[in-house]
Amino acid sequence: VQLQASGGGLVQAGGSLRLSCAASGRTFVNYAVGWFRQASGKARDFVAAINWSGESTYYADSVKGRFTISRDNAKNTVYLQMNSLNPEDTAVYYCAARERIASMIVGLYDYWGQGTLVTVSS
Repeated sequence: VQLQASGGGLVQAGGSLRLSCAASGRTFVNYAVGWFRQASGKARDFVAAINWSGESTYYADSVKGRFTISRDNAKNTVYLQMNSLNPEDTAVYYCAARERIASMIVGLYDYWGQGTLVTVSS
């Protein structure tokens, strides 16, 4: 499956962005999708994930209550709505896919998008 992340940009602290992860190539409904982020000089960290049906979602503690992951299988797209952004959220955001069951572990994902940069100014 091929993934294309989009929606990043520059936003002021307290603002919002919505990232999109568009999938193609295989039956998207069979795949769980995760969002990860990597700040400059740091490791790639888990942000949020959603299982194949959309019934189960998972969030890193740092984004709970501010970020919401959702999917539209008819559009082969997963979204990450990000509210109340702060400068610590600045990073390249990646979406990734694996079969059916979501995971918070980077190494368990088989397919990765190219990343989209989110910059939050103070």
